[in-house]
Order: sequence, then structure tokens, then C-alpha cells
Amino acid sequence: MNSYKILNKQIYSLGDYSIVPIRFEDRYTIMKWRNEQIYHLRQNKILIAEDQDYYFNHVVLKLFDLDHPNQILFSYLDNDVCIGYGGLVHINWIDRHAEISFIIDTQLESNFFDQHWGIFLKLIEELAFAQLKLHKLSTFAFDLRPHLYVMLEKNNYLLDAVLKEHCLFDNKYVNVVMHYKLNYYE
Repeated sequence: MNSYKILNKQIYSLGDYSIVPIRFEDRYTIMKWRNEQIYHLRQNKILIAEDQDYYFNHVVLKLFDLDHPNQILFSYLDNDVCIGYGGLVHINWIDRHAEISFIIDTQLESNFFDQHWGIFLKLIEELAFAQLKLHKLSTFAFDLRPHLYVMLEKNNYLLDAVLKEHCLFDNKYVNVVMHYKLNYYE
């Protein structure tokens, strides 16, 4: 298993679920989910195996050895089976904030969305707030999945901003909704 130089603790668990440093073996499963869910991601084309291999070999692998990586990515596991992935992205080490990124297996979206987002948030918050001492976590979401905002608010995230007609999606401008949570360990 790879490990992040910046982290003292690599694995975070809650019951049968855990986040572990992103595993190379999960890259094609992650690619499949990203392609299936492209409509709500900042991804402008369907990924192919060569794209995913390049990204893992030339971007992800370098993250493990950095003192201050701009992203820290995890495989989200049910026991040892990858059922999602995400992490902290757009990390600003000066101002001590980061954006949360997370997707789950497309087949789990309709019935288990809230459950897995809730678990992932608890795990990533422990890492971000307790270990990394970040001050603020935020989300950035195209205004396409209102159930996401309800789930975030249930987990004590507050509405930060609505960026009006901020992104072009299917030849139509859509809002971006941002939520945040401040470090409750401080």
C-alpha cells in the first residue's frame, strides 16, 4: 500500500468502512464511475485506460512523496472492496482549506447516497481537521443534484455561496452551489 508522507495515520475506519491511500488496483473501477457520472464532475471527456494510467503514474504517484500535496486521494472501502473514492483537492496550505471530492459506485447512488456520503465525511473530516489541522472544508457542486445539499446540511455543512450561471453544462449555464464546515477541533 502506498502512503502519504504528510500523513502520520494512513487508514481511517468506521465500522466496515475505511479510506486508504488511493490504490492503483482501483483505477479502472474509478474510471468507470467517473465516466458514468461525468454529468456532475469537472471532467470534460470520457476517460480511457491510457488516460487513467497516465494520471495514476504521472500525477497520483508523485502525491505520496510531497510535503504539501495539492490533493490527497483515497479509495473508499467496504471491508476490502472499493465502493468509492475521493479526498481533499485544491488544498490551500497557506489558508488551511481544501475542497472535498467524493463519488461512490454508480449502482449505490440511488439507495445508499446519504449513508456513504455521511460515512466518508466523518472519515475525511477526522483526517483534515484532527491530523492536518485544516481550518475549513468546502464542496463545489453543479446545481444538478439537490439531494446532495440536503445530505451536506444534515452533516452540519452550511451554504457558503451560489455562483450564478457559473458553468456551461449541455449548452446551458448552471449554478454552482458551495457548502462549508469549519474545524470543530480548533
